[in-house]
Amino acid sequence: MRKIFMMAILIACAAPFTFAQTTADYNKVDVFVGFSHNRVDTGISDEDEDIDDIIDEREGYNGVNASVTGNVSRYVGLKGDYSFHRKSFNDSTLPGIDVKSDLHNLVGGVQLKDNAKETKVKPFAHFMAGIAHARFNVSGEPAGSDFDDSETGFAGIIGGGLDFRINDRVDFRAVQFDYNPTRLDGETQHNFRIGIGIVFR
Repeated sequence: MRKIFMMAILIACAAPFTFAQTTADYNKVDVFVGFSHNRVDTGISDEDEDIDDIIDEREGYNGVNASVTGNVSRYVGLKGDYSFHRKSFNDSTLPGIDVKSDLHNLVGGVQLKDNAKETKVKPFAHFMAGIAHARFNVSGEPAGSDFDDSETGFAGIIGGGLDFRINDRVDFRAVQFDYNPTRLDGETQHNFRIGIGIVFR
């Protein structure tokens, strides 16, 4: 009985050192910054019933994506993500009219990834929800044709990607691909975004 009691005390005393060792083996914070391209579901159809119409209803928006992940364990992190995408249109049917469309996403959720410092190839998946804000601006001639419109609603991110270790402080994000549904003006938009960039650890 005394041996069991002494072993229990020894394990209890060693536990803090074990915890400190394991938490030192993975990165606590990841900061990502990169280029992002979003295929935005505009809902504008050419009335073609073919499956190609799924692509025809999308416009390519370019922008940036940034995120911060606080890793609570080697494999699980809490993530906040912001992206901004813009598209400018010059309508040849209405000369002198410029149209700018912006889409902001601010979401948060969970990331699953092997955050061990020595891991060289790091696939990851993330699941997030938050808000989307879309702004639409028309400007130009004739006078009085300028106007703005905006809408705020739900945004979600379901996706993942692949990081490669460069050194102790930097990873290269070779690809990130996300399904980005939004709910604006009573309609659901099925957007898809792809990105590339750098992760600072």
